[in-house]
Amino acid sequence: MNLYLALKALHLVAVISWMAGLLYLPRIFVYHSEKNSEKNISEVFKVMEFKLYNYIMMPAMLLSWLFGVLLIHSLGFDIFLELWMQIKVILVIILTYYHFLLGKYLNDFAINENSKSSKYYRAINEVPTIILIVVVFVVVF
Repeated sequence: MNLYLALKALHLVAVISWMAGLLYLPRIFVYHSEKNSEKNISEVFKVMEFKLYNYIMMPAMLLSWLFGVLLIHSLGFDIFLELWMQIKVILVIILTYYHFLLGKYLNDFAINENSKSSKYYRAINEVPTIILIVVVFVVVF
């Protein structure tokens, strides 16, 4: 089996899993912020958010980075001379920052100190979609 293609496939599976979480968690925040005053419902959202972030998103992010670095290593570090890779790395760093920002919001909900509106969470939910589109196009073309 070709090691490069195996790493690429594993990278894609991890990225798809990570992106699913990055797109879904802010949607849960939208509904949680709208129902935050209802204690029973809020507690259910807290469990959903915690499990999504810690059991799916965090491992998927770490595996995305691991397989991405291994892919870069297999290609050689000269790949960073190419503009598409520079753009991709910058956007992945932004996505990683966004990931940890969502973790901060998760902690705010966990201690009942969310200060953001559902409208805010709807707006930031577009961030990973835009980044995903740009990354796919710079990698493919």
